[in-house]
Amino acid sequence: MKRFDDLEDAGFQKSLREGFAREGFILFPGFLNEEEVGAVNTRLSDFLAHKVAQMPPERVFYEDKHDTSTLKQLQKLFEYDPFFFDMMFGSRFEKLASILLDDDVSGQNIQYFNKPPGIGKPTPAHQDGYYFMLEPNEAVTMWMALEKVDEENGCVRYIKGSHKKGMLPHARTNTLGFSQGIVDFDHGKGLANEVFFPTKAGDLLVHHSLTVHYADGNSSTDRTRKAMGLIYYAAKAKENVKAHEAYAQKLAADLKGQNKI
Repeated sequence: MKRFDDLEDAGFQKSLREGFAREGFILFPGFLNEEEVGAVNTRLSDFLAHKVAQMPPERVFYEDKHDTSTLKQLQKLFEYDPFFFDMMFGSRFEKLASILLDDDVSGQNIQYFNKPPGIGKPTPAHQDGYYFMLEPNEAVTMWMALEKVDEENGCVRYIKGSHKKGMLPHARTNTLGFSQGIVDFDHGKGLANEVFFPTKAGDLLVHHSLTVHYADGNSSTDRTRKAMGLIYYAAKAKENVKAHEAYAQKLAADLKGQNKI
């Protein structure tokens, strides 16, 4: 199994890019080792205990906003803690993003995700690039498991090659933290090209900004589904500022007094 040290190998870089370009995603098992995952979880536990209260409500999401035990998502952690800043910038994650996009990259977000047991909802089928509004839409999202994740507590699922089909129509959903989903997405039709990945702590999934993906809900009674997410844009990708501002204004109006997206 290849480890991070192999990322300096030109041949390995080429094979990663080729696989990523073909499928629209990669799985990198054991991207962080047990000790490194432990350090992330320790720092995250401290963050949850002491810093969430300092964050603006638009960066903190709960399945039930009246119950803090149902925390499901935090945004922009690097702005609140130097540990997560160092995880985002000048790191092995940034190096891998640069390899896959074959470009310099800029880190945009580092996120915490959870699906609480029994109530963690499915993530609707979507393309992250719909939110990014880039020209060209060249970016990657990384998802790293912090514990065992399987079909019971919320596997990530991809449609192979879907990043080659461009941006699909999206519309508003009722899923907290994922305001947009693909219109009339046919899960049955997608099964032929669907791939899902049971993962263990430290395993990393990376997908292109146009790759269609979704995730199961957490149907377990006693298992969480904790993960980190990192987003990098290619240097050549430029944000459509007007479109993004218009979307942000509309979203803010929708969210007012609701803490929902």
